[in-house]
Amino acid sequence: MTITRRDFLATAGSGALMLGLPQTRANAAPEVFNLKYANNLPVTHPMNVRAKEMVDAIRAATKGRVNITIFPNNQLGSDTDMLTQLRAGGIDFFTLSGLILATLVPAAAITGIGFAFADYDAVWKALDGKLGAYVRGQIAKANLVAMDKIWDNGFREITSSTKPIRTAADLKDFKIRVPVSPLWTSMFQAFGAAPTSINFSEVYSALQTKLVDGEENPLAIISTAKLYEVQKYCSLTNHMWDGFWFLSNRSLWDRLPADLRTIVAKHVNAAAMKERVDVAALNATLQTQLTAKGMQFNATKPDSFRDQLRRAGFYAQWKAKFGDEAWGILEASSGRLA
Repeated sequence: MTITRRDFLATAGSGALMLGLPQTRANAAPEVFNLKYANNLPVTHPMNVRAKEMVDAIRAATKGRVNITIFPNNQLGSDTDMLTQLRAGGIDFFTLSGLILATLVPAAAITGIGFAFADYDAVWKALDGKLGAYVRGQIAKANLVAMDKIWDNGFREITSSTKPIRTAADLKDFKIRVPVSPLWTSMFQAFGAAPTSINFSEVYSALQTKLVDGEENPLAIISTAKLYEVQKYCSLTNHMWDGFWFLSNRSLWDRLPADLRTIVAKHVNAAAMKERVDVAALNATLQTQLTAKGMQFNATKPDSFRDQLRRAGFYAQWKAKFGDEAWGILEASSGRLA
């Protein structure tokens, strides 16, 4: 078929569709983004419950243009594996403790300094304020994007299969699992313990086989990961607060149109706020529930732990590592540590 200039002008004027001419971008279907979100927690944890609501809300608000599939419970590998995948683009979103993220972004560990926060009021004042903004800025330098609201993991407690931990002296030579993080290793070494770095996906088996005698986690994880099946004692140390940064691959984030980025960030941050409430409510009831499942709880003497950290030079060591600016931002919320 030959199209003459007269034919072209006639059909263009009438608005008829021209055969053989490419479809214009204006008429193209909007791009659909099918994305992966991975985490290391059981499906029953409040994080995954709220994440399910979050992805449904994002799908609806974007009219199906952003579809996020959740891969919970280390389905895509260990924490370190998934962090590598996130950086490479194999995973689009990942929630990770700042203390483990510190293997890539050292400043992220500052939120977990031992006995820095007395309660949740102090935590949220810091993390929704200057300390959180500082850490997000450092994360951005590693070519990752951290959402504004950090998700709650909770204050961490020490569990054991051998004995209750009441004072710092009880940790002498105690074989304890810690996450793959220099801060955790450093802190428990300061107590005289024998820390072993193990990814969370291997914690249950490490406790079951007595590779280690104890571990430390918030009550919500002790419950949802069924660690009470392989641990007898739970010592209420509240030695560290821990939270999960919701991270995005930078290239993916930049590729999303601005309107979609706004929708995703809005719903991720809203889900984080709901998850914080859920974790607080869960922790309020978990001691009773775990006691019914056979765990024995005991109180501790926080001053003995804090004093031992000072004597061992733990705070001075980490102040030097983080630098005066970051440490000053931390102490504005925590009070003087070093």
